[in-house]
Amino acid sequence: MKPWSRRSVLRGAGVSLALPWLACRAQGGQAPPRRMLLIANNLGVLPKHFFPDQAGPDYTLSPYLRELGEFRRDFTVCSGLSHPGVSGGHSADNCLLTAARGAFKSGFRNSISFDQFVAEKLGPVTRFPSLNLGVNVDKGNRSLSWTRDGVLLPAEDSAPQLYERLFLAGDAEAVARQKRRLESRGSVLDTLREETKRFSGELGREDRARLEQYVTSVREVEERMAAARLWERKPKPAAPGPMPGDIQDKKLFFEKFGLMLDMAELALESDSTRIVTLMADAFVTPVLKLNESELSTQTYHGLSHHGQDAAKVRQLEEIDRQQMKLLALTLGRLRGKNLLDRTMVFYGSNMGDANIHDNTNLPILLAGGGFRHGQHLVFPRENNAPLSNLFVSMMQRMGVEADSFASSTGPLRGLELV
Repeated sequence: MKPWSRRSVLRGAGVSLALPWLACRAQGGQAPPRRMLLIANNLGVLPKHFFPDQAGPDYTLSPYLRELGEFRRDFTVCSGLSHPGVSGGHSADNCLLTAARGAFKSGFRNSISFDQFVAEKLGPVTRFPSLNLGVNVDKGNRSLSWTRDGVLLPAEDSAPQLYERLFLAGDAEAVARQKRRLESRGSVLDTLREETKRFSGELGREDRARLEQYVTSVREVEERMAAARLWERKPKPAAPGPMPGDIQDKKLFFEKFGLMLDMAELALESDSTRIVTLMADAFVTPVLKLNESELSTQTYHGLSHHGQDAAKVRQLEEIDRQQMKLLALTLGRLRGKNLLDRTMVFYGSNMGDANIHDNTNLPILLAGGGFRHGQHLVFPRENNAPLSNLFVSMMQRMGVEADSFASSTGPLRGLELV
């Protein structure tokens, strides 16, 4: 496939994907949907260059936040947030959106992630209840998205494959085969449900509780299958341009990151989904291209344990700034298409300081979504506020009627609606 031009495809997307949204909005006066994009780097950033020194709305932009200076009134930066009891260094990346404790302990089982919790509450309002994307991600071991039973949902890290899922319908026979598979799976679920009814009365209390949990899971699968059958009958959005080329070279970290941000934007703009997660798996990223003329001297993980070595710190600063620039490009495109006020963009990490494996004082930034931004919210450094409080504020903004998630104690104090 011919490599995808980011600029040309976004120009195409602005025409072919915005018009259906405008037509829909004009009918019945309905407001456009709310969306969220959750971005995480599992090695974080250099904290001293990310966090401002002052609290409140009159803070001075930190070196990294200067890259987002144009959007100062469009984002809130938070310090003093973490997940209570969640430690374990690198393994805590799987808990960033779950807040599950004990990631390093024997027998650990994760819990439902924030994105999947919201997707469950919203129901099948889009073809894909959520999309889980990755950059250099170790699919079998790392993910931002986890089911209610604590099962990892693998991240999609191929732009062409994601493009195909979003925009290409396949030939008539392929569509018919998919419908037959869906119908077949539905019949299997019907049989399982009847079998569980047959012997449930013979079980003890503990086993019956486990069986009820199983039946609930079967029922949830049935609902998803029914929604999938309905969506198979509906045409996919018009393709915004040629299929993107794939970037398989892991050292092209920023190029891959930018491409997957583009794909996330297209998925949200076409209303294929309203929830996208994107994990940049820095932990397994090898020696990477810093700029046009320089490669890093070590792997990304190796650099993160810098021990204040000046050469390593300089390279990490370059890496962090490049990511802030990519975030700025995404915010700019969303704002230019009048989508930012309806789209919450979360950027954060499970690492407060990767150099010492610290999982407290996480670097957290929230942009867009119709909140009153332009401030630095400061919480206690020694006794952090729960990051899940921010998740409560976000899910309520998505229209979810719930007042708690994981370790939350309520909505995030100081974050108000416009």
